[in-house]
This record gives sequence, C-alpha cells and structure tokens, in this order.
Amino acid sequence: MSRLIANKSTALDRWLTGRLSSAIGDAPVRLALWDGFEYCPAGTVPAGTVIIRKRSALLKLLLEPELYFGDGYSAGDIEVEGDLVGMLDTVYRAVSRRPTCRWFPALLARWSSWAQANSLRGSRRNIHHHYDLGTNFYQLWLDPQLLYTCAYFRNPCDTLEQAQIAKMDHVCRKLQLQPGATVVEAGCGWGALALHMARDYGAIVKAFNISRDQINYARWRAKQEGLSSRVEFIEDDYRNIGGRHEAFVSVGMLEHVGRENYRELGSVIHGCLADKGRGFVHFIGRNRPTAMSSWTTSRIFPGAFAPALREALEVFEGWDFSVLDVENLRLHYARTLELWLERYERSREKVAGMFNPDFVRMWRLYLTASIASFRSGSMQLFQVTFARGQDNTVPWTREHIYRWQDDSEQEGRWIRAMS
Repeated sequence: MSRLIANKSTALDRWLTGRLSSAIGDAPVRLALWDGFEYCPAGTVPAGTVIIRKRSALLKLLLEPELYFGDGYSAGDIEVEGDLVGMLDTVYRAVSRRPTCRWFPALLARWSSWAQANSLRGSRRNIHHHYDLGTNFYQLWLDPQLLYTCAYFRNPCDTLEQAQIAKMDHVCRKLQLQPGATVVEAGCGWGALALHMARDYGAIVKAFNISRDQINYARWRAKQEGLSSRVEFIEDDYRNIGGRHEAFVSVGMLEHVGRENYRELGSVIHGCLADKGRGFVHFIGRNRPTAMSSWTTSRIFPGAFAPALREALEVFEGWDFSVLDVENLRLHYARTLELWLERYERSREKVAGMFNPDFVRMWRLYLTASIASFRSGSMQLFQVTFARGQDNTVPWTREHIYRWQDDSEQEGRWIRAMS
C-alpha cells in the first residue's frame, strides 16, 4: 500500500478517525491517515480502504462526510483502495440504518434549496451546469442515440444499445401510442425518444427542453433522419407547454422540477392533456422523503430532488388524475450505470484532455456512487402511467405493455402510418 508520509498524526487525529467511522455507521471500511495509521471497526472485514492524505480533509469529513468525501476524492486528497462501488454500497447500507439529524447537512440542504431554486431563470442555470458540458463529452460513454436515462433490460445480458431501444418501446407501449397520435414531451434530452415515437410509432411530437446544446443536436438529428415534419424541438421551459395532446411524456425531468413546483407541473399537464389522453412520468425517486446528496446537488446536479413516491403523486392528485401503473426499475438503472461507467473509464484520457484530472475523478465518483445508490436501495427508478379520473377507456390488463412485437410488425405499423 502506497503512503505519502507527511506530518505525523496526533492522538487527536486518531481519535477523530474513530469518530468518523461512527459517523458512517461503523461501516466495515478501513480508514487510513497520511502517515499510515489505520482504523477499522473491530471484528469486521474491510470492504475497502479510504486513504486520507491531509489533516484538513479529515476535519472536513467530520463536518459533512458526504459533501467533503466527494470534494476530497475529486481533488486527490482522498483515495480509495479496492472496489469503489462495493465500498460505497457498504457505506450506504450502514448509514441507512442510523438516524440522520446532524445540523450541518440540514442547514446545507436548506441553503441549496434556496440558491438552486428551479424558477424559470434558475432552471436554465441548473440545467446548463450539467447538460451543456458538450455533446462530445457525453458521446464518449452514452449509447449512440445519447439516451441519458435508465435503460430497460429484457435480458441482463442485453447491450446498452438494445436496452435503450427496449426502454423507448416500453414507454411507447405504456402510452398505447397509435399512428398519428399527438405527443408532447417535457425535457427531451438529445431527442432520441421523440424521434423514436415519430419514426417507429407514427406519432406527431412536440418536444421541449431548455438545454440549447441538446435542442440543437436534436434538431440536427431530426433533419438527418427526415423527421423534421413530424417532430418539433422547442427550446423552452415545460411551464410554457400549450395546446391539447393525446399523450404527455416526461423521462428524467421530474428530478429537475423541484417539489415546490409539482402542483404547477400538474396544472401544465391538466391543461395540455386531451380528455382521453395518457400520461407517463419516469423519474429517480426514494423510499421515503429525504434530501438529495449534498455533494450531488452542489457539484453535479444543482437543483435536483428525488422524491418519494407519495411526494411525486402531488403532481397528479390536485387534478384528479388516476394512476394506472407504477413500475420500479431500480436494478435496471444500476445495470445502465455499470455500462456507462465501463465506457467512461475507457475514455478517461479523452475526458482529461477535455477538462482536467479533478473532473475525471469527480465524474467517476458520480457514476460509481449512483451505481451503489441503486444497488443498496437508497435510490429507486419509478415509471408512473396515468390518465384522467373519469376516463373509462383504460386497459383491463398489462398485456399491451409486455406483448413484444417483432421488427416486421413494427415496420408494417410505420408504413401504415405514413400511407
């Protein structure tokens, strides 16, 4: 084990190391200081070793482990020996068994909620921070269609490309899309789902997004594929959606809305969904209400919030929408992230060339911590399908969701839609 010998650790440093272990639920993790001193809870087999290179990093970890572990790891002041995903999974499971009532994280969460509020201007700032890093960066590790949301694995051995196409089909079947159906999508990313709905299901789509980079790319793709007449990509906020549509779809956007805006989102859906329309929302959630990771909202996703299922239902309850189907794809997201991480690691030299080594480590931690969160059950992936409460044309069973059509049927449907 490599060691950077600096000032000798003091008795206080060593005592504080034990307190840090307690703060992370006495997880079976070895903590090592800059001079080689090690601490591990008695009677445990360590899942990994966290090497703290500086006294300042140790003190920050004691103040707020989650935030300053991320910062320290990104800066190289903290290193991990062993399987990073496995170690984080172990820590998350240990921490989940302990009450969280520390004053500093609560204060930080309140400040972040105020500073990163998802107002019209704030949403643009928050989205720009994450999604406008450059399409060429995301092309290094996403699938060729740039789907940046949970895939759907009909088989665990499916490729990322197969699983992302299966996800889009899964969404379209839940919406019961038919040729000529009018669809509005809130938060369309780089446009893959909107183009899929138009190309493979014959839908007419209006897709909204406030990331200029993503909208420009989506418009380019639509032109390349000859779909500009069937898909309109609109650079605007979801709050400005108008018209009446037979389907409303949102994949991976609710996390950026902010709970304080859920009723407003419900009002938008109420205003734009036809009387016998279908709605679909796909989002990262939690088992119970709690704040997002302080490091994630500070460094990766400003303004993000992952709701418990009952919190997300606030979107629908004020407008008498009926929830038709709820599905949890937690392990599908873990698998999606594993495949993203593999591709990211293969491209780390290119990422370093675009940004810097700190950025490489920061995004490695983001992807690995996300895998651990879904594996440990800290995070969930919900898909909710809904319709108006008085609509009696809802399906009797789930057969339409799981009846997989072969390519010839898909192609025939598209030909009929175009004729």
